[in-house]
Amino acid sequence: MRNIKVIMSYRGTAYHGFQRQINAVGIQNVTEDTLSRILADKTVITGCSRTDTGVHANEFCFSFKTENRIPCDKLVRGMNALLPEDIALHHAEDVSDDFHARYSCRGKEYIYLILNRETRDPFFSDTAFHYPYKMDFEKMMRAAEQYVGTHDFTSFCGSDNQKENSVRTIEYFNIIKDESFVKFVVKGDGFLYNMVRIMAGTLLCVSEGKISAGDIEGIILAKDRCLAGRTAKAHGLYLNRVFYD
Repeated sequence: MRNIKVIMSYRGTAYHGFQRQINAVGIQNVTEDTLSRILADKTVITGCSRTDTGVHANEFCFSFKTENRIPCDKLVRGMNALLPEDIALHHAEDVSDDFHARYSCRGKEYIYLILNRETRDPFFSDTAFHYPYKMDFEKMMRAAEQYVGTHDFTSFCGSDNQKENSVRTIEYFNIIKDESFVKFVVKGDGFLYNMVRIMAGTLLCVSEGKISAGDIEGIILAKDRCLAGRTAKAHGLYLNRVFYD
């Protein structure tokens, strides 16, 4: 039995997140169905993460087991010939039997992409959040620094969070301005449901003066979702990189 690790990317606009859905279409539905056609056997994949409806991935990892002897390069070519244009495989390799796309993951990096100008751009209508207001970068950077470290992020997770342990370690949270675009770039050992989107929305509230830049530490300690800012729109979020040993 082979264990195969695959790196893919996708535009999440047309899908109800990664996870397989019964009454909707997830990335997993399409990928598994296509993979099963290639391998001529029903195949189940394990993803590194669950992404919400409309969220994108520059780098997403999944793994699966098969007895089929198809070479990995031919698997990638065959899948890309059949997959829709908004999903693409980039690399596949045989890995040890104990590799698991989710549990072997040591960290993830997300990007929240903002188009920060007065006029919207139709080419980024569903791949960047249009924010037409002036941003206070000094305040946002001071606030973002308080995210870094090991904290209980209960204040920054959605009501559907199913994790018993809400403690996560954030390695960095950077804010990068590139002409009309602003990127929030965050790396951590794991993330709670809606955590990055709430962190991003809270920074926007800081920029708007609705939350003080110095209040973030207190919001974290309070473990109260009502104290943090809004949940930023899904279509600005990208799973950017996944890290393994």
